[in-house]
Amino acid sequence: MNWLPGIFRRRKVYNDLAEEMRLHIEERAEQLIGEGMSWNEAEQAARRAFGNRTLLEERSREVWQWPTLESIWDDVRFALRQLRRSPGFATAAVVTMALAIGANSVVFSVMNGLILRPLQVPHEESLYAIERGSDKDASQSYPDYLDLRLRNRSFEDLVAYSIPQVGLDTGKGPIATWGVEATGNYFDALGIYPLLGRFFHSSDEHGPNSAPWIVLSYAYWHTQFLDDKSVVGRTVQVNKHQFTIVGVAPPDFRGTLVFYSPNFFVPLVDKEEVEGATDLSDRGSRGLLQVIGHLKPGVSPAQAIADLNSIGSWLEKAYPKEEREPGFAVGQPRLLGDQFSGPFQAFIAGLMLLSGLILLAACANLGSLFAARASDRSRELALRLALGSSRNRILRGLLTEAVLISFVGGAAGLAASVTLLRWLSTWQPFGNFPVQTPVNPDATVIGVALLLTLLSGCLFGSVPVGQVLRTSPYEIVKAGSIARAGRRLSARDVLLVLQISICAVLVTSSLVAVRGLIRALHANFGFEPRNSILVSADLHMAGYTSGDRVPVMQRKFLDAVEAIPGVESAGWTDPLLLNDTNSANLFTDDTEDLRASHAVASPYVFHISAAYLQAEGTVLLAGRTFTRHDDQNSPRVAVVNQEFARKIFGSVTVALGRKFKMPDGTRVEIVGISEDGKYNTLTESPHAALFLPLLQWPTNTTWMVVRSSRDPQQLGADIRRALLQVDPGLPVEVENRHDEMVTSLFGPKIATIALGVLGVMGAMLSITGIFGMAAYSVSKRLRELGIRMALGAQRREVLQAALGRPLKLLAFGSAAGLLLGILATRVLAYIVYQATPRDPLVLAGVVLAMLLLGLVATWIPAQRALSVNPLILLRED
Repeated sequence: MNWLPGIFRRRKVYNDLAEEMRLHIEERAEQLIGEGMSWNEAEQAARRAFGNRTLLEERSREVWQWPTLESIWDDVRFALRQLRRSPGFATAAVVTMALAIGANSVVFSVMNGLILRPLQVPHEESLYAIERGSDKDASQSYPDYLDLRLRNRSFEDLVAYSIPQVGLDTGKGPIATWGVEATGNYFDALGIYPLLGRFFHSSDEHGPNSAPWIVLSYAYWHTQFLDDKSVVGRTVQVNKHQFTIVGVAPPDFRGTLVFYSPNFFVPLVDKEEVEGATDLSDRGSRGLLQVIGHLKPGVSPAQAIADLNSIGSWLEKAYPKEEREPGFAVGQPRLLGDQFSGPFQAFIAGLMLLSGLILLAACANLGSLFAARASDRSRELALRLALGSSRNRILRGLLTEAVLISFVGGAAGLAASVTLLRWLSTWQPFGNFPVQTPVNPDATVIGVALLLTLLSGCLFGSVPVGQVLRTSPYEIVKAGSIARAGRRLSARDVLLVLQISICAVLVTSSLVAVRGLIRALHANFGFEPRNSILVSADLHMAGYTSGDRVPVMQRKFLDAVEAIPGVESAGWTDPLLLNDTNSANLFTDDTEDLRASHAVASPYVFHISAAYLQAEGTVLLAGRTFTRHDDQNSPRVAVVNQEFARKIFGSVTVALGRKFKMPDGTRVEIVGISEDGKYNTLTESPHAALFLPLLQWPTNTTWMVVRSSRDPQQLGADIRRALLQVDPGLPVEVENRHDEMVTSLFGPKIATIALGVLGVMGAMLSITGIFGMAAYSVSKRLRELGIRMALGAQRREVLQAALGRPLKLLAFGSAAGLLLGILATRVLAYIVYQATPRDPLVLAGVVLAMLLLGLVATWIPAQRALSVNPLILLRED
């Protein structure tokens, strides 16, 4: 620690050193004067004998310095002085790095929060979800869950849960809200302990509807009950059924789905009261029941899969008529298993790749600027070399400038990304569905951002290394520049081509996504979303669970809506198109063995009322739709789409009047054929669809579709008023059909927005890169351009001489980027409906966009080249 006191008296030591050197030179000069020299000759001889005073002084100081810290501090101070002399360059460089680091911070934070960061449950690394079939479907039936829990030897315990929507009344009227219904061992198996009260347990379950207990999430307790600790023991109504609040979950526990934040937890045995369903004993009804559990110590996922497959073989033999997908798998539960997490992870990986390209383009941009800056400072660098400075010290100074710019830009970009990520953490894109987006940056995100910042600074700061190492002080002082004439491809040319190519890839991807989204919004979905209103009015939320009351109330609600002035048609459906799907195995009319392996098709099944197809705007191609006479007392009938007719009967023309069998053997006659449409996702291939009369296949979980040309806001208020007059206890939500389609269009919209932002950023970087090279080319050739103009060169020839090389690089880079973009954007077809890179408008748009970028970037340099005054230039030097 002997150096510590010296830090505070370092200036005095340096001054004493300088004074001692001065006295030494003066003493030698006096000796030479005594030998007969003049004062000037003696002083010059003394200085020559002493050597480079500045170099010796610096080397002497290094003996007393704390080498690492003080040397870095000196480099930082010198770099700040250099950057202060070039505020335009410094600002452009900082903004460039801020854009690149900000984009990477946002994308990595999303990946970290939704994929990498562990769930807030103990021993999350051993928690797995059980999946079924080749598509890794995470949905299971309750009877299968019971068998898996009883017979497996790989899991410590298995729990099952689903995510229902209910009408929850805490005393202020019913509100539609989302939660979790789980088996009694849910909290115990996960190792979660309550903040207040207690949780429900397996011992509370004694058959259907035997555990009327509810646990509140911390967030719901905080917002709805204002942290009232006396809430435990209070009674609330769930779909008009009495439930007692027994506890409050801890703040950091929000279930086991990373994107979903439930408001409550109820026992799964109460499913009839919670969902209005009685399918807990139906082995073929899987719905969205997910089964998860912790692997036992020492058990690998492969061993667990083998164990589950042995159980699956037993289930197939014991229940041969049940719908079944062979084979089991295990996956991470955070995104509903691998069926959903795979595509999401691929999308995030694609965004990470594109944001990495943005960072690479930024480094190429700054590398080109730093190379040009080193060329402009060539005389200064040569003089420093001539005066004794080492090349390593000069390179260290240039690298310090680069790292300093990188850190300042990285800090700005990280700060901007934090603001955006905080907004994303509170974003609710799906109405009242409680989305959880835990993307707030943590230490990992900050560390990665700092690492990228440091690596980026070192990367683009190392570009001028070759120039400095090849610098000859004698030639520079004599010629005034290290720039060399020639047409060979330089490092700056390569960097610019790379940068333009990346920009073209991003522009192509963004235009493909935008074009696909626009076409998707105007595509034929098999229904008409314009002038369509959706009413979410599930009757089970009002306590209608079974019996004859459900059809009667559905008729009353429908009559009330149809009586509203301006309503053209209205109908019920379960499920809703592009919202959820149910499927069933169907058999030809002559099939006797109704095992799943003998099924001829598995179409999507919709239960609809008489006027539904008209309300939805679906075209009926042949036959008839349903009437109120298609009830329980009439023969079973159906309307099918064209794909159904082709798949089962081979032709649409012969399907009308034909019959098929349902899984229970019921014979159904086809009375109508509708157009094909989109039922599950916008990007799906043509799929068979089956429409059954709601009166023959009753259900209480329904959506109402209303068609009207009236103002949606006014009509919505009238619909809500009419339904509440029939039953004030029914939670009613009214929304425009386009607004509800946000779920189906969420992926395409996010992809389009992300690619659009990255495309704009790539364009900005390309503009600065092309502008920098064009401006540098013009500045270095002003004298040549003046001579050309003095000799009578035309404006076109001057522009070609000044900007020909940058424009050629623009054309080459754009062509390469367009080709790569066409190849890369094929993946978008799986995300954005109607997206295709072969669209002529997309190709023309990319060409036009790159031309505009070139025009914007070269406008100012072109004006400077054309404004050259030959007389003034020829008088200089």
